[in-house]
Amino acid sequence: MFAHLPGAEPTNNPKPSSTEKETEEQTTNKSPQISVTYIYTVELAELCSNVTVTWSKNVLNCSLSISVENPLDENHYTCKIDIKTWQFWGKKGLKSFEVDGKRVDVYWDFRQAKFSNNAEPLSDYYVALVYNEEVVLLLGDMKMDALKRTKRRPSLTEPILLCKKENVYGKRSFCAKAMFQKDKTEHDLVIEYSLSGLGDPEMGIAVDGFEVQIFWDVHDWLFSGSSTSHGLFILKPAAQEGGDDKVGDGRHCRGNDGGMYDSPKERSSSTPEFFHVINAWKYE
Repeated sequence: MFAHLPGAEPTNNPKPSSTEKETEEQTTNKSPQISVTYIYTVELAELCSNVTVTWSKNVLNCSLSISVENPLDENHYTCKIDIKTWQFWGKKGLKSFEVDGKRVDVYWDFRQAKFSNNAEPLSDYYVALVYNEEVVLLLGDMKMDALKRTKRRPSLTEPILLCKKENVYGKRSFCAKAMFQKDKTEHDLVIEYSLSGLGDPEMGIAVDGFEVQIFWDVHDWLFSGSSTSHGLFILKPAAQEGGDDKVGDGRHCRGNDGGMYDSPKERSSSTPEFFHVINAWKYE
């Protein structure tokens, strides 16, 4: 898909002075680190709670932050794990905190994890969120190792992925992995734009094998004088006629609105559809 951006000619900026260069360098240093965030709905104490999982990476190390909301109040409980890829110790551990007076355990093991340029590990790791004798959220591909270590059964209520947010970087081309809840597989996403040539600037967006709705805001790309600027893209599955039959599992949880649902599965009919947010940072 190609989009024309009529009337959006970039401004011609004069050569920056030394002071302006220093300001731009400071702006670059303050640009966001590589990160990706997932927001899930899980069942905690018969309540549908949002759990935010953020993977971050900079030059020195990686980190994982898990934030659990308490639907009964405005409190959020956060557990942060620093993952120094060159150190063996600290790559396996356990942290605990309380939500509504009950213990929540976070188990992790990154000793064999394989990392790349992305914020999150590629494989050979697990992160398990345990509450009330159940693993309510399990990340990574070493699921059996996680269940063996925690000595807890998986929750009968499957978590629902509500949103994925990430930062990507590039000059004229930006690549990401688009993921949609109903499909549960990753699709190649490429964003390209061109400011050269005759006519209006152009932008192309390609998604591999999935029909989506795309919303964008690229004002800063066109008019910002900074050495770094970002475009905002929001993707969500295209609306389809009909839908999957909602099948409850006999269990109920209470949502923020006070209503009762057959776990997050039924509640999903009253919550926004999954969407993927991309901040595409352009650098020169």
